[in-house]
Amino acid sequence: MSVTQCLYHIVINTYQRKMTIREDSKKLLYAYIYGILKHKNCFVHRINGIGNHVHILVDLHPKCCLSDIVQSIKQSSSIWLKQNPSFPEWEGWGKEYFGFSKSENDIDVIKQYIINQEVHHKSLSFESELKKIMEEEGKEWNDYLLT
Repeated sequence: MSVTQCLYHIVINTYQRKMTIREDSKKLLYAYIYGILKHKNCFVHRINGIGNHVHILVDLHPKCCLSDIVQSIKQSSSIWLKQNPSFPEWEGWGKEYFGFSKSENDIDVIKQYIINQEVHHKSLSFESELKKIMEEEGKEWNDYLLT
């Protein structure tokens, strides 16, 4: 039996970072995303976010690649969201996404970070959050990333 770990912290923003994921309905979306990942034999550690983005901590199945998983999440959920009356303002996902590989040692810290999305976004914008994440990952920031 092979043993693998393909742990990713994924961030997906809404189209033009509009607040189109309603607070009272967001758990429906998270359950839908969970179902997509579970169907692909991925292990979901945590999903949360606010009205304009979603964070996902997931261990991908070894037959999956990050870009295919994100494409599947964005395509399937967007169709579902457009048909769901609980998301009347939904316009779509942004063009880009953020996905960073993580080690097992990072799991608890990232899970807590994702759990606390509502709290830290009271004082931190999504754009500032992404810039901070990019800096921590040693990546160069470009405003084009906010498509």
